[in-house]
Amino acid sequence: MDQLLVFALNASRGFGEAVASALATTLSSHEEREFDDGEHKARPTVNVRNRDVFVIQSLYTDTKQSVNDKLVRLLFFMGALKDASTARVTAVVPYLAYARKDAKTQTRDPVTTRYVAQLFESVGTDRIVTMDVHNLAAFQNAFRIRTDHLDAAKLFVAHFATLLAKESPITVVSPDIGGMKRAERFRQALGRALGREPTISVLEKARAKGVMRTGRLIGDVAGTAIIIDDLISTGGTLRNAAVACRESGATKVYAAATHGVFVGDAQRLFSGTELDQIVVTDAIPPFRVDPEIVRRKLTVLSAAPMFAEAIRRIHEGDSLVQLLEI
Repeated sequence: MDQLLVFALNASRGFGEAVASALATTLSSHEEREFDDGEHKARPTVNVRNRDVFVIQSLYTDTKQSVNDKLVRLLFFMGALKDASTARVTAVVPYLAYARKDAKTQTRDPVTTRYVAQLFESVGTDRIVTMDVHNLAAFQNAFRIRTDHLDAAKLFVAHFATLLAKESPITVVSPDIGGMKRAERFRQALGRALGREPTISVLEKARAKGVMRTGRLIGDVAGTAIIIDDLISTGGTLRNAAVACRESGATKVYAAATHGVFVGDAQRLFSGTELDQIVVTDAIPPFRVDPEIVRRKLTVLSAAPMFAEAIRRIHEGDSLVQLLEI
């Protein structure tokens, strides 16, 4: 990998170091400077000419930088790398911001997924790698550059196959109709790992002008239920799904979501009795929730080795198919 360079902007340095460690390398050095008026700059401090460069930055608001800060900083750094004559520059974005607004649902609505794609393209990004966007088809259609989409289902299957090896029956639950494909793919993979077939159920849900209305649970739920989704925001959808599972006869209810955003009243998920365990990845660290409250219910799985393997395969020209299979 003599031509490979991996950078992580400061806001994602912890995740970047885990990726670099899995690649048996170290992060390349760079400088980030803040100016008194709120402006900033970032530049590589090593030679990047004709190198294959990967830049890691997860796009979520934290205590120091907003999602918009992180997006702008990433774009500016990508542009600086292209100006410094990299051979190829890939944005590695574990959590891609603005991916939920992928279609017009009201008159004159923005389609921010497409706008963000155009921003990445405008600074010369050659490729983008992300994980479990809200709508895969919209993501793939928004970008004209190469895209690679990783799936955390493999991590969840390995976790639950061990945790629930002796439990039966098991039902995989989608919290809405739109997540049925994700839930079914997870159900089939979990069934192969366990050597027995879980059933599947879905919760009817409708959202209008930001207000979510929950309907009935379609399908039988008994024994252990696993609610699978791409992200947890305020936790309202997940909590309603968990209550519906309990009312339908589930004795244990688990939740798995790739991105734990945990805003608003999300901490109620951990203080209530609806859920036995919540499993997320470290694409967004759970900094918004009180570690003392969530300690017994929250499990964080590392996605860094998966991203490291994706980077290795992209750099060496190998296929990602085996990495994506579950």
